[in-house]
Amino acid sequence: MAAVGGGAMPYDRCDRYDCDVLVIGAGIVGLSAAYALTRAAPGTRVTVLEKERGPALHQTGRNSGVIHSGIYYRPGSLKARYAVRGAAEMVKFCAEHGIAHEITGKLIVATEREELPRLHALVQRGRENGIPVRELGAAQIAEYEPDVRGLAAIHVGTTGVCDYGAVARRLAESLTASGGEIRYGAEVAAVDRRPWGVAVRTADGAVVRARVLVNCAGLHCDRVARLAGDDPGMRIVPFRGEYFDLARPELVRGLVYPVPDPAFPFLGVHLTRGIDGGVHVGPNAVPALAREGYAWSAVRPRELAGTLIWPGSWRIARRHWRYGAGELHRSLSRRAFADAVRRLLPDVAEADLRPAPAGVRAQAVLRDGTLVDDFLIREAPRTIHVLNAPSPAATASLPIGRQVARRALGVLGAAGV
Repeated sequence: MAAVGGGAMPYDRCDRYDCDVLVIGAGIVGLSAAYALTRAAPGTRVTVLEKERGPALHQTGRNSGVIHSGIYYRPGSLKARYAVRGAAEMVKFCAEHGIAHEITGKLIVATEREELPRLHALVQRGRENGIPVRELGAAQIAEYEPDVRGLAAIHVGTTGVCDYGAVARRLAESLTASGGEIRYGAEVAAVDRRPWGVAVRTADGAVVRARVLVNCAGLHCDRVARLAGDDPGMRIVPFRGEYFDLARPELVRGLVYPVPDPAFPFLGVHLTRGIDGGVHVGPNAVPALAREGYAWSAVRPRELAGTLIWPGSWRIARRHWRYGAGELHRSLSRRAFADAVRRLLPDVAEADLRPAPAGVRAQAVLRDGTLVDDFLIREAPRTIHVLNAPSPAATASLPIGRQVARRALGVLGAAGV
């Protein structure tokens, strides 16, 4: 029988499993799920497949390292619940394992009068989510950030920064120490799901048989879902986040954000003092021309075509073309980028911005052009799909991992394992 992904699997029934749960993707969410499985049910055989030569080389290892407080997210949503819980757990995890981290607090600053109602709404949202916030007038901003200017601000004391790449590596070490396995350089080529379980063939021809499949493939999660024979009802539309480093990091003490536009999942160009002492400026958000398109020169025609034929992509473009045009302008003009930064930090000059590595956000988009706002986890026979887990997924990775593990163990239990 032909595998769903093409080609033929070399079996008709399963007499032996290679593992109980097979996780695709060794980003922080996939590793957290695998880690949670080994802690919740010791003895469960867990294997992780990762197409790269190491963990956390995409979204996890290319973000600004912020431990988000959860202030932005709709009360009761998975993002709100998991970010608040996950922030505390991430700080504890870093402390226990000697991973660099710091609770810096952050300012969210209104620089125009029309932003003031949105800033006040964030105060209320933060309180509904159980997050302590302090409202500041223009003169009080200097108590936290002497070089930042604004009409008003709020201070969120629970925000911090850490090294998520180091967190992912520690999760990987804990997984293997508990008997789990990670196979690097193992890109998924085909998935065959049967009543007894799932088999995955990698690009090098190896076949891994499991009772349950967990799809945490991030930028490629929709492709993996389709390989499994499931219609995810969404597509990943990649957005590149472009960063600069600030040549004068002494201008910023902690984290400084603009008031976000609620119509978008992006938080706008902000200033982040990282654990290395440097200050990252960004991200600018522009369409990427490949799932891993970290520069304009990175183009994969097949992946780009997949984005362009998805109806939701064109509906986003029609609905938000003004916003997108501004982002493209800042991408192509460092002067325009500097102008955006000067709204918060007036003393910044164009020469103060030094190019830094970019990241790509795996944004799930529905057919009607809706940007999926919350984490999205769906179940199919013998399969758990994590279909939308961009920021603040790194912050929330430990609770997300436990939720995915509970679902996977539930499937194992239902199968009588």
